[in-house]
Amino acid sequence: MYISVTVLRQAFGFIKFDAKTSCAASGIFTGKTVPHHSRCWTHVDVCGTASPSSIRDEDPLSPGNMAAPSTDTCGLMERSVRERVPPLLTDLYQFTMAYAYWRAGRHQEPAVFEMFFRDNPFGGGFSLFAGLNDCLLFLRSFRLTDQDVQFLRSVLPPNTDPAFFDFLRGLDCSAVTIRSLPEGSVVFARVPLMEVEGPLAVVQLLETSLLCLVNYASLVCSNAARFRLAAGHQRRLLEMGLRRAQGPDGGLTASRYTHIGGFDLTSNVQAGFLFGIPVAGTIAHSYVTSFNSLEEVWPQTLVTANGDPNPVDIISLTKGWLRRVCELMGAEPGKIREGELAAFLSYAIAYPQNFLPVIDSYSVGCSGLLNFCAVALALCELGYKPVGVRLDSGDLCRQSIEVRRVFRLCSERFSESTFNSLIIVGTNNISEESMAELNKKENEINVIGVGTHLVTCTKQPSLGCVYKLVEVRGRPRMKISEDPQKSTVAGRKAVYRLLNADGHCFLDLLCLMVEPPPKAGCTLTCYPLGGDNSSVSVTPAQVTCLRKEVFLKGQVTESLCSAAETRAKVQSSLQTLHPRHKRLQEPDSYTVALSEKLRNLVTELQKGSNSDSNFLLAN
Repeated sequence: MYISVTVLRQAFGFIKFDAKTSCAASGIFTGKTVPHHSRCWTHVDVCGTASPSSIRDEDPLSPGNMAAPSTDTCGLMERSVRERVPPLLTDLYQFTMAYAYWRAGRHQEPAVFEMFFRDNPFGGGFSLFAGLNDCLLFLRSFRLTDQDVQFLRSVLPPNTDPAFFDFLRGLDCSAVTIRSLPEGSVVFARVPLMEVEGPLAVVQLLETSLLCLVNYASLVCSNAARFRLAAGHQRRLLEMGLRRAQGPDGGLTASRYTHIGGFDLTSNVQAGFLFGIPVAGTIAHSYVTSFNSLEEVWPQTLVTANGDPNPVDIISLTKGWLRRVCELMGAEPGKIREGELAAFLSYAIAYPQNFLPVIDSYSVGCSGLLNFCAVALALCELGYKPVGVRLDSGDLCRQSIEVRRVFRLCSERFSESTFNSLIIVGTNNISEESMAELNKKENEINVIGVGTHLVTCTKQPSLGCVYKLVEVRGRPRMKISEDPQKSTVAGRKAVYRLLNADGHCFLDLLCLMVEPPPKAGCTLTCYPLGGDNSSVSVTPAQVTCLRKEVFLKGQVTESLCSAAETRAKVQSSLQTLHPRHKRLQEPDSYTVALSEKLRNLVTELQKGSNSDSNFLLAN
């Protein structure tokens, strides 16, 4: 695990960038000079490029002040999606169905599919919708190459009509329309997230790819939001799961969408490059244990921070401080690991403004903490500001309290105020449960790093999003299953969110597209899904239409948001949830209901009616 101390220092307001600060000088190791304004991302156009009007310097805790996205965000992201999700990244039966539609002359029939999930993940009361940006970039570049078509010719049955492959060569999404909830929205089971309308063969071919882009993104984003709720809003959270992720794409997706879900930092450099997420990293246990003695430290001198050209023997300076620290703590010098001290010194000489080592490679109390204090005090004497320590094993709460106590003692005894603002980072196979438990106990941890349990979603491996046909040629279609949970709700729909006078949402209403929308202050009758078919009457104080058109005729019609913008939308959306729906354990169930006309349509179809659904317009 790696922590960027510069990022952490910025995160806690210890330093402030100006327009001339370079990444190299500040410890973000790119070697590029990045103007301050490029670190702030609050508005993007359709390509995701920054608007100069979006500059904001007032919040030193903002992730926007900590990392700079690539200057070619649009091109890099679209290329990344195109390379990771080409049209062939789908199930074979999508092409066999497309052929059968084409063979029957039905491939151009207008059709509508919906995407939704059946149960809220992790036993919780909500989910977050993520992956829409990637879906739109995928749709915009969807086209089969000659090489793709040649491969399909080799895997489809040999009696496939050759003319079908000519049809495939001309396919794109110029006739596809997408209506969707905004990315970053709080969403609930059975609510259609996305409506995909277009020629039957094309929208059928899109199924697997769109599900692939939404399922994991929404799941890991929701998982991150739960970790954030468990941690509270006072601590910084670092995602560090790349090495444990399900492959490179899983790692990259996790870094983006855990940031959107509420994490502040990532260890993933590529995610920082593509998405502008603050990137963090210093040293691991292997670096510490690679040293054996002070003779391995080179160079053995360090110039002062004020630019004095005369180098100081930092090893001798640190030894002097170590003796004083041992006297202060009543420690036994014989238990201090020389190799650990050498590692700390070596790194401090390399990055004197970014000193944040892991201190539990051996013993925290007998060696690591003492060595850190000695090196940190030497840096302070030379005019530098150490940043803090990382704890990676044992009882993190108890250790953090002891570490903070020693920091305060050093500050008082040696009149060094920098020790009052040192950061303590905790990392040790953190789960949602251990995060919540940690948050209940007394501790002094400022930053928590989470890896395995976050990115692998160990509590639930899949969200289970599905993509179901709801209309063909203007006629409603539904799946009627012996398992009621697997039945679908027919027809094109509008989706409305009803809020009470306190601004909390309490019901999502699914209506037929042709119905007038519900009105604030007006009582309406609806039928909750999963209930006993009885009706309820509700009077909303506010009504929000959730879905809008985001893709039309091959073009994205809504601005694509940066990760930072979508992250802000998540927090805003979560604020509309009542606390009883946000509970991590045993939350109240949120109500999703059908309008009376939609419920009547479903009932008629379940009875086996084949009549045209336009009868509803006359009722």
